[in-house]
Parts: sequence; structure tokens; C-alpha cells
Amino acid sequence: MADSDPANNQPPGYVPAKVWEWKQGNGGQFANINRPVSGATHDKQLPVGEHPFQLYSLGTPNGQKATIMLEELLAAGHSGAEYDAWLINIGEGDQFGSGFVDINPNSKIPALIDRSGAEPFNIFESGAILVHLAEKFGAFLPTDPAKRAAVMSWLMWQMGAGPFLGGGFGHFYAYAPFKIEYAIDRYAMEVKRQLHVLDTQLGKHEYVAGDDYSIADIAIWPWYGTLVRGGAYGSADAFLDVKSYTNLVRWTQQIGEREGVKRGRIVNRNPTDEDPTLIPERHSAADVDAGLAQVNDAVA
Repeated sequence: MADSDPANNQPPGYVPAKVWEWKQGNGGQFANINRPVSGATHDKQLPVGEHPFQLYSLGTPNGQKATIMLEELLAAGHSGAEYDAWLINIGEGDQFGSGFVDINPNSKIPALIDRSGAEPFNIFESGAILVHLAEKFGAFLPTDPAKRAAVMSWLMWQMGAGPFLGGGFGHFYAYAPFKIEYAIDRYAMEVKRQLHVLDTQLGKHEYVAGDDYSIADIAIWPWYGTLVRGGAYGSADAFLDVKSYTNLVRWTQQIGEREGVKRGRIVNRNPTDEDPTLIPERHSAADVDAGLAQVNDAVA
């Protein structure tokens, strides 16, 4: 039992209570937004733009799934996929505003309103958004039953695997208030297994679900591609030796060169000195063009 010798527990002497009670300061870096209840904390209506799709999000890996998908649809000629992307700053608690809770009672980004038909309706959860858009536009999701099953299987794989990478490994490696060897080792082992799963699959196929680019790639790349590129959890790429997964590295680079991915990954993110290309909101293609122009200016 973990509490058989409290001196060995972390923090030393900790023994779980018989009934857990919320201490408002717990949660480390995210203590100001984590709480054990749902619902709105304040009144705040959501803005609405002119396009068929209204996206309320932040450019985290889950948020990037939606913006990459929308940009890929536009790049493929689906003009009906025009969208407004509004920034939801989860660090400041925007996800607990009444307007956002109305469209996603789970208070997680991304959330989408489809206003393209007679009656607007909401979709939340990134995987559900990908499936809805793929089916609506007939893109990035095959109709052949076997191929569709493969794409859906890998999409669900990401939905189940991602929390082990982010909330498990990423939290304890980069964000927890102190380092716990057991927790880091446990989640590092699982993430290494996931990387091997992807590397093995990508050694057999060009894309994750087969020979065609799909919503499976769109879902997986923001999480695992970002890790491979060294953009997640500090030095996690070195710690996990991601460069040894050569098929995954090949796929990461290949997907990262797609125009829709380049465009989608910079949306709903505040610009920084390290990356001035990022844009908080997107209301036309020109907004993304302006962000990407920063790259060209830097190269020139």
C-alpha cells in the first residue's frame, strides 16, 4: 500500500483522506482554473462573425485539430468551410463564461457552431468536430467501409492515448509542483509505447491509417508531431529520445509541410518573440496570410 509508510510518500507524510476535499490552491500551475464542479462562473456572451462556422478555441493540440481541419478543407477548395476563430483563453477562465458553457457544458476547447444550415447547432470535443466536418464536406474520411474503419480506429486511438501524453506524462514531467520519479517513469513508459505503436504503423504505411491523408493524421499530428518537433513539455523530445522513431519523424516532417497544417497550427495562439507568426483570431484568409508573412520576412 502506498500509505503503509507515509515517510516514503510524496509529499513526505502524505496519507489520502477517507473522503477527498478540494483545496483551492492545489493543481500546481493550473490551480486557478481547475475545480471539481462544472458550469459557468460568470456571464459572458460569445461573439459571432459572418462565416458559416464559428470556432471558439485555443491553439493547444486539441484546438489545432479543428483549425487544421478547416484550413485543409479550404485548401482543398471547400469554400463553404470559411470560419471565424475566436480566442478562448483557458488560463483566464474564458471556458467558464456562460456563453461558452452553453455550447459546451464540459468547458473544454474546441467548440464549434455550425451556422451553415437553417438552424445553427453546436459540436464539442475535437474528434466529434473532425468527424462532423469530414462527413459534411466528404473529405479526409473514406467511404469504403474497411478504410473508414481504419481511420476511425486511429482517431479513437488518439482520443484515448492523448491524455496519457498530456495530462499524464506532460503534467508530471513539466508542470507538477515537484518531480515524482514514479509518476514520470510510469507515463514515460506509456508514451514510449505509444511512440513505438505509431512508428511501427508508419513503417508500413505513408499515413497513420493507410495510404491516404485523413482526419486520423489531423488528430494525431498536433500531439505527437509537436512532441517530435521539440515543441512540447520543455526537453521532453530529448528525454523520450523521439528522434529514434525514424518513421514517426518522417511522417511528422511530411505532415508539417502541408499548407493546411502550416496555416491551422498558428490560429488561436498569441504571438511571442520566439514565434511572431501566431495569430489570436482568424476572420479571413488574410489574417493567416499576415501571420505566415512573418516567416518570409524573417527569412528575407
